Amino acid sequence: MSEFKDQSRHEARHRDENNAPLTKSQNVLKNAARQGRTGHRMSVAAGVVAAALGVASLGQAANATFNLPEMSQAAQTQASVQVDPQTRENAAAEAAAQAEAAKRAAAEKAAAAKAAAEKAAAEKAAAEKAAADKAAAEQAAAAQAAAEKAAADAAAKAAADKAAAEAAAAAAAPKAIDDPAAAKAYAASILANYGWGPGEMTALNTLWEKESNWRTTATNASSGAYGIVQSLPAGKMASAGADWQTNYQTQIKWGLNYIKERYGSPSAALAFHLANNWY
Repeated sequence: MSEFKDQSRHEARHRDENNAPLTKSQNVLKNAARQGRTGHRMSVAAGVVAAALGVASLGQAANATFNLPEMSQAAQTQASVQVDPQTRENAAAEAAAQAEAAKRAAAEKAAAAKAAAEKAAAEKAAAEKAAADKAAAEQAAAAQAAAEKAAADAAAKAAADKAAAEAAAAAAAPKAIDDPAAAKAYAASILANYGWGPGEMTALNTLWEKESNWRTTATNASSGAYGIVQSLPAGKMASAGADWQTNYQTQIKWGLNYIKERYGSPSAALAFHLANNWY
């Protein structure tokens, strides 16, 4: 046999081996291997392992391969969490931020509580001060009102006392008596004291009838002359007595002295009056 023929038989043997019918398990593994996804490749590997270990049935190998991706994914996730520094850094930063936020919130809450307490204390102090000021003002107003009332009462009492004193003085003072007849009788009774006879009484009567009608309180509204004798100014009669305003006798004494000193007699005084309308 030639070398060529021997080689042909060798290749044929290999083709026969490759073309030999596949078992059911081999077909499943082959179909799985043709799929391009990772899960199927892992299933094929699992199948190979199952075949090598002499798994009794294809169903048990398939179940193992179906659970393998989920177990692998969970293991990868756990491994990434355990070894990923960025994740740990992010978690630590987030925890620190949360702690800082909580601290800041607590500080803000404490500051707000302190501000509220200070505001309440300030409002209370202001209210107490306002109440104290109001009470002091009311007390001062009451004291002033009491002082004013006391002053008014004192003034009223003083006025009442003055009025009472004046009334008492007026009651005690002699009252002016307008009694022409009594005044004439008194004048006639004292003419002789001045060296005049009864005939001068007629001239005196005419003179003072013209002046005052023998009234003690007769007053000249224009000149202010006063009394029976119409003294001007009226106060000159005080030389005859302090009661010159009310006592006709005091007025008559002063008038007779005036006539004697100025005219010498009532007749001469009357003559002057008739010529000048005054004496």
